[in-house]
Amino acid sequence: QLQASGGGLVQAGGSLRLSCAASGRTSSSYVVGWFRQAPGKEREFVAAISRISGSTHYADSVKGRFTISRDNAKNMVYLQMNSLKPEDTAVYYCALDLSSLLSTTPRRYDYWGQGTQVTVSS
Repeated sequence: QLQASGGGLVQAGGSLRLSCAASGRTSSSYVVGWFRQAPGKEREFVAAISRISGSTHYADSVKGRFTISRDNAKNMVYLQMNSLKPEDTAVYYCALDLSSLLSTTPRRYDYWGQGTQVTVSS
């Protein structure tokens, strides 16, 4: 089970930190990804991190502004979002992939949390 939290309303240029809590029976090796979906648009990849290696991958649109991190002891994954832009407005979802691949494709992910709304005002 995944639980995403931390969304809210922020002005352009501001910051938010999203959290994703993983609970239940999971293997020790998996990938957690963040995706987002704006109204009328397809769900798009934002960032992913490997629980074991800590390797990360980012969408070009967020590279240099967003940072994904993990706390294995707490089974938590975070998405620090800085220099937010109005185009970052979307519902953000965390998802878990039981493979070790840093996939950018939503259908590769096995479990999904509920979304958390991020709204960036101009």
